[in-house]
Amino acid sequence: MGIISNAYANAGAAPAAGGGLEMIIMLAVFGLIFYFMIYRPQAKRVKDHKNLMSSLNKGDEVLTNGGLVGKIVKVTADSDYLVLALNGDTNITIKKDFVSAILPKGTIESM
Repeated sequence: MGIISNAYANAGAAPAAGGGLEMIIMLAVFGLIFYFMIYRPQAKRVKDHKNLMSSLNKGDEVLTNGGLVGKIVKVTADSDYLVLALNGDTNITIKKDFVSAILPKGTIESM
């Protein structure tokens, strides 16, 4: 006889009961966790950013994703671009998507 003995399946053992139902419940729990921790907060951020972009008006002081602070000089309704005045003689054109926040009035003068 060898060192390793043969293993035989127990023919009389019954399979685990309720395995399919437990798997469905576990998948449902993971789906709820995914919805409340990942999808829902991201959808809220996207909705808030769309509201921010639609509320941009001429004269608003804004902060861009790149860290630029400027005053909106021109907003076109049919285009996704706007013109920012960084100082008295420097204007830049950026996409509305790159505006990250509207700053309180007078922020540029206080810098």
